[in-house]
Amino acid sequence: MEHLKYPIGKFEKPENITVADISNWMQDIKNFPHELYQLTNKLSPEQLQLTYRPGGWSVKQVVHHCADSHMNSLIRFKLALTEDTPTIRPYYEDRWAELTDGLDDNIEPALNILQGVHQKWVLLLQSLTEAQLELTFIHPEHGKHFSLKENIGIYAWHGKHHLAHIKLALERV
Repeated sequence: MEHLKYPIGKFEKPENITVADISNWMQDIKNFPHELYQLTNKLSPEQLQLTYRPGGWSVKQVVHHCADSHMNSLIRFKLALTEDTPTIRPYYEDRWAELTDGLDDNIEPALNILQGVHQKWVLLLQSLTEAQLELTFIHPEHGKHFSLKENIGIYAWHGKHHLAHIKLALERV
């Protein structure tokens, strides 16, 4: 079951995050909306209902979750860039996934949100200085500081993680 929950494994932060790591992660973030679109844009309503594991989210919930999560991440980056070590506001991802918009078969709005958010996000990421990459926010759910450079890696992983979930769901038929 752990393989189904984390098909690419959990995010592992490198001991030393290099310029190459950040560059590769930024490319992953840039590519994610297109990769997700390619994987999901022609799915039938029945395929959107598929889950990647028993008790897991449906494909459509994963797509809607990515839009919600990545919007929140862009805001967290902006908070860290404009405030002194802000404590970010967590949210109940599982509850959001059960709201009407998270259960909607029309995933086009979520795909459009991701396209726009990622265009803004990548523009912002490409402008960051070394000092800005070291800025942090506090995530109260984890009780720790996250640097922006670490969070770039987390979200590069997050996109790949959910692409793998969707691929698993589609293979289950």
